[in-house]
Amino acid sequence: MSEPRWVSWARRLVLGFLVLFTVLPLYAMLASSLKPLSDVQGDWHWLPTNLTFEPFIEIWSTIPLAKYFVNSLIVSGTATVLSVTIAIFAAYAVSRFEFRGKNLFSITVLSTQMFPGILFLLPLFLIFVNIGNATGIVLYGSRLGLIITYLTFSLPFAIWMLAGYFASIPKELDEAAKVDGCGPLGALIRIVIPASTPGIVAVAIYAFMTAWGEVLFASVMTDSDTRTLAVGLQEYSTQVDVYWNQVMAASLVVSVPVVAGFLLLQRYLVAGLTAGAVK
Repeated sequence: MSEPRWVSWARRLVLGFLVLFTVLPLYAMLASSLKPLSDVQGDWHWLPTNLTFEPFIEIWSTIPLAKYFVNSLIVSGTATVLSVTIAIFAAYAVSRFEFRGKNLFSITVLSTQMFPGILFLLPLFLIFVNIGNATGIVLYGSRLGLIITYLTFSLPFAIWMLAGYFASIPKELDEAAKVDGCGPLGALIRIVIPASTPGIVAVAIYAFMTAWGEVLFASVMTDSDTRTLAVGLQEYSTQVDVYWNQVMAASLVVSVPVVAGFLLLQRYLVAGLTAGAVK
């Protein structure tokens, strides 16, 4: 049985939008990164006439891109590990145990996603400055402060998502583990976590991508030594000129970790986002 004509047209329309808003921008970035600066600033040509790989070499010397790359890896990686670790224990408690204030805790965790992040910028700034003045612990302008900042965004969503995923795993598995001599912690480590790998990977990808591409808080909470990639790319724009070819080349380079991780863990991500709703 042939498909209706409107389905065919709808599929073509979606494909056209994907090409227009996804493929063409990526091609424009790639084409610009392979041109000398004079060609990028002049009339636009879809095919590079003076092909060069110099922008991919110059991006590392024009600004300290390697330092920003390391800062982003440390901050994003640490925030991801802490977010997933804390969320696993919190979500397991919510999904398996009854305790006073459970509903209030769940509502509070979910309600944090209702507020725009910019509302927390000034309060976090004042908290970090006051903590530094009172205790000498440097949070403002440090990697630690930025990690804590990203935890405030990724942790509530991670708890909420993992709690729903853990709830879809039969409690009989925990009871069977307890019969074999496992306590609650042993059941979590040996039974629940292996069965929840797709959900945990999905949460980890979300937390990493949130930290990797964040600009607003990173521009306020960091200095020249702790600056991340999302903010550091702005330094290709100077008072004299804008190195558009290097901006495009650097944008492609900094996208590699996220794209590579997504491609490697895609099957876990899809399973993690859908399994909890299907079971």
